[in-house]
Amino acid sequence: MTREEKKVILASSAGTIFEWYDFYLYGSLAAIIGAQFFSAFPEATRNVFALLAFAAGFLVRPFGALFFGRLGDMVGRKYTFLMTILIMGISTFVVGLLPSYETIGWIAPVILIILRMLQGLALGGEYGGAVVYVAEHAPNHRRGFYTSWIQTTATLGLLLSLMVILAVRSWTGEAAFAAWGWRIPFLLSIFLLGISLYIRLQMEESPAFSKMKAEGTGSKAPLSEAFGQWKNAKFAVIALLGLVAGQAVVWYTGQFYALFFLQSILRVDMYTANVLIAWSLLLGTGGFIIFGSLSDRIGRKPIILAGCVLAAVTYFPVFKFITATANPALHAAHERTKVTVIADKEQCSFQFNPTGTARFTSSCDIAKSLLARSSVNYSVEEAPKGAITKIRVGTTEVSAYDMSKLTGDQVRTVPAEFTRAVNAALAAGGYPPPGAPNPTTVKMNHFFDLFNAQVFPLVLVLTYLVVLVTMVYGPIAAALVELFPTRIRYTGMSLPYHIGNGWFGGLMPATSFAMIAQTGDIYYGLWYPIVIAMMTVVIGAIFVPENKDKDIFADAR
Repeated sequence: MTREEKKVILASSAGTIFEWYDFYLYGSLAAIIGAQFFSAFPEATRNVFALLAFAAGFLVRPFGALFFGRLGDMVGRKYTFLMTILIMGISTFVVGLLPSYETIGWIAPVILIILRMLQGLALGGEYGGAVVYVAEHAPNHRRGFYTSWIQTTATLGLLLSLMVILAVRSWTGEAAFAAWGWRIPFLLSIFLLGISLYIRLQMEESPAFSKMKAEGTGSKAPLSEAFGQWKNAKFAVIALLGLVAGQAVVWYTGQFYALFFLQSILRVDMYTANVLIAWSLLLGTGGFIIFGSLSDRIGRKPIILAGCVLAAVTYFPVFKFITATANPALHAAHERTKVTVIADKEQCSFQFNPTGTARFTSSCDIAKSLLARSSVNYSVEEAPKGAITKIRVGTTEVSAYDMSKLTGDQVRTVPAEFTRAVNAALAAGGYPPPGAPNPTTVKMNHFFDLFNAQVFPLVLVLTYLVVLVTMVYGPIAAALVELFPTRIRYTGMSLPYHIGNGWFGGLMPATSFAMIAQTGDIYYGLWYPIVIAMMTVVIGAIFVPENKDKDIFADAR
């Protein structure tokens, strides 16, 4: 690399790490933010609203891709992602200053949601700009290696946000962090913004765009040219289904779903779960560079599709190993204790609830939801039509209830009695009681508490999941850049990337939980990433061209 090329990669990567750091802060602190800005509602409802505000950032990402992609193809790469970093940085800093609901009332959550949407819009424009900028500075035979540095930024941004939160939490203590300390990671972003902005202001426009601009061959209408003409639009569809969809679900499974599974399914404490993921990210992140560089020699497509195949083949044994290692008591209960839901199947809904606002009130849905939240594996047995659902644990049966038929004090007392009775039956069957100490669950006392029989194997297997992430994600930036001509490259690649990652990946937790509740199998939600990954393998193998040797400067016309 020349000095100028190193400067290009540093400037693009540093800014993008900062943007991902900002974006992930909210997700990591969603429960605390819900208590600050939606305090007028009960705890469950405020958490729903906090997650809805988080989801808003994902949902608007494709619109940011369209807006800033068009701008980047018409005005230039450099100035467009100077705008995105300013919007992201200022929005994040303002979240740290924003008064709570108790101070300014309903204006607080409204402003919070607007800031969250601005973050999503900015991120929608940032990634495409950074990738295109680096790719258009890279030599043709090193494009995978150069752009793979950008691919590290999402993981490093997540890691940075986790590390800052853990450090501030340890410094302030839990009570102070919940009251005011949570604002510090947001406020610190202003320093990262200043550094990133300074570096980016020293940059020059990309050579491919400058050449196109000088020759007057730029697109006058990038959106209609990219998506209104089938010769270009077909590559957006191929990119989405044959590359990005599979990459997105493998990426989310290896980082976010693994964290969700540890905390929500296996009941590992937050500190331990975050440190386990942090170690896997530290050990596995170099894979982005390795596979990006390897793609310059053997191609983008073989590595991405191989990562999808490995994920599909190994997810079930990997997550079963994680259960057996992280929570042996829960694993033993799954093996030893048979749990059955006896229900009229017409009462059972598919509990897909991405916004958290749907209400499931039948006795079957209530029973299944409780067991799914308790990480219980169960089967379903047919009951007579109209019968109230029962849960059988071993030889003990507990009748559920129909929420729509409860009145007055029953709304409070019946659910509580039902939950206690089910939990008692599960405890008798060997299931660890919810909320009670479970000495068999993995626990780390400090960041370097690695070398024991539970922690070390978990770090290794979680690192394997991150390696799969690096296989599918490391080469994909170069693969997307090479699909589109210079005049519409920013627009063309940004939309499929953000639909794939924002929607296919973003819907994974809600879809997986619904699948678990529907089937009574805590691993059944893994079929979501497996099926999408294999869809990408088939479509990618047939339709995605291999462009590793393509001269992307030749089409700057």
